[in-house]
Amino acid sequence: MTDPFHTNGLADRHTPLPLPRRHTRQVRIGSVPIGGSAPIVVQSMTKTDTHDVAATVAQVRDACAAGCDIMRVAVPDAEAAESLRGIVQESPCPIVADIHFDYRLALTAIDAGAHKVRINPGNIGAEDRVRAIVDRAGEAGIPIRVGVNAGSLERDLLAQYGHATSAALAESAARHVQRLEGWGFRDIVVSIKASDVWRTVEACRRFAELSDCPQHVGVTEAGLPLTGATKSAAALGILFAHGIGDTLRVSLTGPPVTEVQVACTLLSSLGLRQRGVTLISCPTCGRTQVPVCELAERVAEYVRTIDTPITVAVMGCVVNGPGEAKEADVGICGGKDSGGVFRHGEVVRRVPADRLFEALVEEIESLVRERNAER
Repeated sequence: MTDPFHTNGLADRHTPLPLPRRHTRQVRIGSVPIGGSAPIVVQSMTKTDTHDVAATVAQVRDACAAGCDIMRVAVPDAEAAESLRGIVQESPCPIVADIHFDYRLALTAIDAGAHKVRINPGNIGAEDRVRAIVDRAGEAGIPIRVGVNAGSLERDLLAQYGHATSAALAESAARHVQRLEGWGFRDIVVSIKASDVWRTVEACRRFAELSDCPQHVGVTEAGLPLTGATKSAAALGILFAHGIGDTLRVSLTGPPVTEVQVACTLLSSLGLRQRGVTLISCPTCGRTQVPVCELAERVAEYVRTIDTPITVAVMGCVVNGPGEAKEADVGICGGKDSGGVFRHGEVVRRVPADRLFEALVEEIESLVRERNAER
């Protein structure tokens, strides 16, 4: 079989997917480990003006409440770098300083308490400036994320490859990692991103063959929520199936909370990590005699703040009710005038159709109490 990614035959392996997680070195961002045997970590980025500490902290808190583990903050100028001090102090999760062009901003951000700095060495400038960041990060005991994007590749690689190919992106990342390691710095996370699925996937797979650095994965500039979530799921699903990816961000034109919700749903769908309720709902058809869409939306809103890992199903009829959703912990299925409440595929009671939501809530609350008592 021809390898569609042209990466040393990885796709020719006859091992069933998903492949085991790639073994990477582990680094620690504040209290959060990345790589090694640590769970895949969810990240997002604030969309506020970093100068506004209160607004930025509020957005960080909302994202963390939704399941975010690490937040990145843009540092465009010296005032923003100084603002990090207050943001770090008030944040419920580790803060990453996002630096471009001016190496002095990275130094100030590290001094302000950032738990990690993200740099693109290709736009930081001369080697002595990158070295200054590495030295300061080493003194502070924090990692560096080497972030390589298709839109900001080094000129010599663009000249060599013609454009930002996956090979060029992987080579850029490997080059910068080797430089940092040559200076004795190994607390490195690498991200390689493009705005399209296949180039992102191939670049990450190429780099995975070259280094044991943990990878931050995602599609950059993915777009509005629907398009961006779809592109991100496509790329990340492929990468995770091949054991690549230690932390992720779903980059959307929208609030951080939406990014986090999509990321957590993606990980849960792949069985890689579950936080809170996984909701199953049928697509509906001509057999449906209850308002499934309305019910599913009400249930989704109700379970949004539940962090106990359970699976809930909202199904339209007995055909695709308990049978197709038998893996669900609890669920409902509609009928003409009444509906069934089921657990693990077995109907435990029937209620009038207009009582389905309330009956499901009762079952969810009962199940959550049971699960929490078992902890």
